[in-house]
Amino acid sequence: MSTAGSRKFFEELNALLQKTVTVTTIAGKTYIGSLMGYNPDTMSLCLADAKDESGNLIQRIFLNGSTIAQIYTTEKPFDLQALADRLEKVFPTMVKFYSEAGVIVVMDKIRIGEKGIIEGKGPAAERVQKVYDEFVRERAK
Repeated sequence: MSTAGSRKFFEELNALLQKTVTVTTIAGKTYIGSLMGYNPDTMSLCLADAKDESGNLIQRIFLNGSTIAQIYTTEKPFDLQALADRLEKVFPTMVKFYSEAGVIVVMDKIRIGEKGIIEGKGPAAERVQKVYDEFVRERAK
């Protein structure tokens, strides 16, 4: 895999961390759970609070990468780039988006991710939070 392609592949996989995914094995077994981690060398995965096709709850399951046929999610990914673009309209030339870290930095002091403000206080942070809340509300429609 090319360096850019490989990096993008793992960015997409990183975006699934802490999200509900469905994993199907080559044996046809299906597990639905929260993706807690993965090994990039073997593509082995760890799922938390997983359910198998019979509905049995499994607190933690580690799946060997060589047995995985597919991984997918039905959740729509959070579009941090679109949020960064929206923030750029409110704070021109003061927004930096770090896609690999999943963070937007506003005015070099306010950090925001897909769950809201990570770091920062004051009126500017409150304004960033308002833009975030409006963005999330619009996307939920």
